[in-house]
Amino acid sequence: MEENTPSKYYYSIGEVAAMFNVNTSMIRYWEKEFDVLRPRKNKKGNRLFTERDVRYVHVIYQLLKVKGYTLAGAKAALKERFSDYEERIIMLETLDKTRSFLLDLDKALAEKQKKA
Repeated sequence: MEENTPSKYYYSIGEVAAMFNVNTSMIRYWEKEFDVLRPRKNKKGNRLFTERDVRYVHVIYQLLKVKGYTLAGAKAALKERFSDYEERIIMLETLDKTRSFLLDLDKALAEKQKKA
């Protein structure tokens, strides 16, 4: 998942796909296959993903694309240990945000030292 993703209430399917560098059709497919992934739809039928939906996509992405699970294997893993996977993703997101903050802070301090 891309770093420095600003928080907002809803994300479009295109934004979610870009976060994980996959096609929107992949997100739609995962939505059909995984019961936990149920984004809202507006009156036009556009999908509206919440932070929690994005986290579900992140868990699914990790299982399928990073760990190499089969679709059936990922479904079974989610049924058995979804809360464990969700907790890990939350930790990863927190670590990414902390790393980004520290890098920004380091850059700001370096700029300040150049000016002094």
